[in-house]
Amino acid sequence: MNEVVSLPGSVTNGESLTLAETAYRKLRNDIIEGVHKPGTKLRVEHLKDDYEVGAGTLREALQLLLNDGLVVAQGHRGFTVAPMSAEDFQDITRTRVMIETEALRQAIALGDDQWEAEVMGAFHMLSRAESRLGEETVETRSEWERKNRLFHDTLISACPSRWLKQFQHLLYMQSERYRRLILSEKPIPRDVHSEHEEILNATLNRNSELATQILAEHINRSLIAVQKLPKERFGKSA
Repeated sequence: MNEVVSLPGSVTNGESLTLAETAYRKLRNDIIEGVHKPGTKLRVEHLKDDYEVGAGTLREALQLLLNDGLVVAQGHRGFTVAPMSAEDFQDITRTRVMIETEALRQAIALGDDQWEAEVMGAFHMLSRAESRLGEETVETRSEWERKNRLFHDTLISACPSRWLKQFQHLLYMQSERYRRLILSEKPIPRDVHSEHEEILNATLNRNSELATQILAEHINRSLIAVQKLPKERFGKSA
C-alpha cells in the first residue's frame, strides 16, 4: 500500500494521546476555527484552566503549534496566534502549486493499480463529506477537511520524493485556516465536488499535463476566494 504521511493534528482510530497531545489538538482546532483570532496573545495562565491542563503541559502543546506555524513566539512575552493575510496565502498557494503539481506528475508516472484504488476510495469518502457540507456545522466542516486532506495526500502518495510530500503537507496545513474562512464566507461560487472529480478523472486517465493543470486551477481558486474577503476577516496584522 502506498504511504500517506499523516499531518499534525490528524487522529488515528485507537490512538493513545498524551495530555499535551490532547491539549494541542483541541487548541489547534480552536485556532483553525477562529476561536483564537490571528494576532491575539495566548496566555498560559488563562488557557491552562480553559483546557484543563497544567502550565507545563500547555506550553508543550504551544511548542507543537509553534512547529506547525500556527503560533509565533515573542521572546519572553509568550505566544501569539500566527497572523493571516491575503499576501501570506498568495505565497502559500504559489509554492503549494509548484510542489503539489510536481508530486502529482511523479505519482501518475509511478502509481500502480493499488494506488488507483486508493485514490478512488479517497474520492468516494470526500464526496460523502461534501454532500453534508450544506449542514454548515463545525463537525461537517471538520469532516470535510479530513477527507479533503486524505484525497490530496492519496493523489500524491505514489510520488517517490519524501521531501515533496513533506513540504506539500506543511503548505496544506498552513492553508487550512484560510479554507475554513472560504467554507464559512463563500466569497465566490464554486462547485468543489466537480473540481475534485475532474482531478480524479484526469489522474486515472494518466494524463499528467491535464491533471496538473486542473489541480493548479483548483488550488488557485481558493486564492481568488481569499482575495475577495475583507481585510478585517484576517484579524490583527503582524
